[in-house]
Amino acid sequence: MTRRSMSRTAPLLAASALIIPLALTGCGDDGNGSDDVTTLRVMDYYANEPQNTVWQRVIEECGEQNGVAIEREAVPGADLIPRVLQQVSSRTLPDVLMLDNPDLQQIAASGALSVVTDYGLSAEGYAQGVIDASTYQGQLYGLQPVTNTIALFYNKDLLSAAGVTPPTTWDELRTAARQLTSGQQYGIAFSAPANFEGTWQFLPFMWSNGGDETNIATPEVAAAVQLWVDLVNDGSASRSVVNWTQADVNDHFRSGNAAMMVNGPWQFPTLNAEPGLNYGVVPIPTPRAGQPVVAPLGGETWTIPNTGNAERQALAAKIVECLNSDENQLTLCTELQYVPTKTGLLDAFVADQPQMKAFSDMVKTARARTGKLGADWPTAGAKIYTAVQSALAGGVQPLEALQNAQNG
Repeated sequence: MTRRSMSRTAPLLAASALIIPLALTGCGDDGNGSDDVTTLRVMDYYANEPQNTVWQRVIEECGEQNGVAIEREAVPGADLIPRVLQQVSSRTLPDVLMLDNPDLQQIAASGALSVVTDYGLSAEGYAQGVIDASTYQGQLYGLQPVTNTIALFYNKDLLSAAGVTPPTTWDELRTAARQLTSGQQYGIAFSAPANFEGTWQFLPFMWSNGGDETNIATPEVAAAVQLWVDLVNDGSASRSVVNWTQADVNDHFRSGNAAMMVNGPWQFPTLNAEPGLNYGVVPIPTPRAGQPVVAPLGGETWTIPNTGNAERQALAAKIVECLNSDENQLTLCTELQYVPTKTGLLDAFVADQPQMKAFSDMVKTARARTGKLGADWPTAGAKIYTAVQSALAGGVQPLEALQNAQNG
């Protein structure tokens, strides 16, 4: 997951369909491609620190290695897709474009992106879920150097004082959360707002129980919703989870108001800066012991827009290849709390960064949100968070809430 909300994606699907003819004619053609290229334009949404500085350095180094200067534009996360759609229409796309991985399908469908394998790039050795996220209609349109997912954080001191071990199953999670709830301290915190952040947090529970976004009105998905309802009704989780962002959840955990939380590795810097906070991370509990966790893959993929200039596109491919090198994957992951997307790097990465073990283990079985539905994912994602909200805040029985959302 990125550090932004993804709730703006669905309304833009229709907009992308309107600009397909323009995209297919080529964007931003600045000649026949025979002139020497000395500068490439790059656009991403890493506008906040430390992401901004780290990515600027790595991208510029890739430019230097390939003999071109980089003109980089970092826009606010919520502005990226509207900006991209406008640039497709005006044929002014950058040479290298970063996209949140669930957005790739939408932009690829517009005809604005090149197939990266046409430039000799390959996703061999990458986690399958990462490959799926960058694939549209069987073609690879991007390469993603780093990824993330969510896991269960726990306060070691609070669990030790209560005689509780980190839960591995849903039953253990519910029991542990009850035992850890006392006074102003909740057993667990999670984020369940009516947006894609809420869907993101719910997916490991839904997918690990066999739920499927192609039809959410099933007993498997209802059981996952029921777990969250039970945690709230037990008093183990606050009823305010329907309004909490992941940042809010982290605030409650680091202040000791929650003994456990569902969150991602991007919270490490804040947690590590909290004096006296002794915490650990384990995979999200599964319905039954020994089951693999099926979690969503976050992170961004790097693409080569169809600018109409063959020389620029070939150089852009070299930048994408460089950003995905083994060295840069490990550098970015170490500095920014990501997980490498090349599975062959995971063991060495965890040996150097042991706090990332739970996330690295989960990436191996994680899924792309667009893996099954492609560009239709945002519609399903909205149905999921609508149903969860209805059950948590509206008191509607889980299966009924899911049926209403599925048919709505």
